[in-house]
Amino acid sequence: MSRVVHNVIIIGSGPAGLTAAIYAGRANLNPVVIDGIQPGGQLMITSDVENFPGFPEGIMGPELMERFREQAARFNTTFVEDEVLSVDVTSRPFKVNLGSSDPLYGHSVILASGASAKWLGLENEKKLQGRGVSACATCDGFFFREKVVAVVGGGDTALEEASYLTRHASKVYLIHRRDAFRGSKIMQDRVLTNPKVEVIWNTVIEDVLSDPAQTHVNGLRLKNSQSGEVRDLPIDGFFVAIGHEPNTKIIRDILKTDDNGYVLHVPDSSKTDIEGFFVAGDVHDHHYRQAITAAGAGCMAAIDAEKWLEAEAHSGNLKLAEQATA
Repeated sequence: MSRVVHNVIIIGSGPAGLTAAIYAGRANLNPVVIDGIQPGGQLMITSDVENFPGFPEGIMGPELMERFREQAARFNTTFVEDEVLSVDVTSRPFKVNLGSSDPLYGHSVILASGASAKWLGLENEKKLQGRGVSACATCDGFFFREKVVAVVGGGDTALEEASYLTRHASKVYLIHRRDAFRGSKIMQDRVLTNPKVEVIWNTVIEDVLSDPAQTHVNGLRLKNSQSGEVRDLPIDGFFVAIGHEPNTKIIRDILKTDDNGYVLHVPDSSKTDIEGFFVAGDVHDHHYRQAITAAGAGCMAAIDAEKWLEAEAHSGNLKLAEQATA
């Protein structure tokens, strides 16, 4: 029995992966999207999205991703509800090993597995995501106009988030577990001289507080690491800024990454160091991390994959599948 070889397999179903599917589908490549452990990506835990073009009144994150998915399905995208365990690139076609299904084979692969925010690990922190707890000031800062917010962290990410939030919030608490920041000098100066920012040093967060119905954040429980004093800090919003981790575990041994695990790629393209293997979205972008930039990267990856497949087919190195089914 001959195995099915797909033209393009897309790992990840966030804005990058689904945009790649839309473009690949319109190119008659019949893409296959593997949903991953969080179908829809980080927008599935985001409430109002007001900065994605085309939605002047805003749109809920899950609804936006459902529209992405419907549009991809319209162009003959096949969805596989599974998780990728590994990718074998030692031979052609590529072999994508799944958690609970048979392996898939593809002439090309687009890695769009995204990145995950690092969290403190508090129970209420998880429960209140989208209800005042966020890991993206650029995404959600607008909702806290003239409100009091807190940021936790001590690196450039936290300093940048705190600085950005002063554009919207009336006051920003910056909570750090040590007595000195790790971030760059210029960012430290920018935060420490801002009258809207108050730094709380040598302090850890023990809990995220809310109203009884847990509809919104209303405070933090803080503990001073030197004195042991515990107190509650009233706030309206809480931003966790202790970094992100790219979801690159499955390819760490096959693709080149930087020291933080983000995939390296050819400048001004989505190509990686492996022919036929492309990358898109937060899995390689540690700077912007926005849905719109991820979507744009997904477009680039699909176009790059299409051109590569056409060239390979023209050279006789592969035969494009006319119809692909998972």
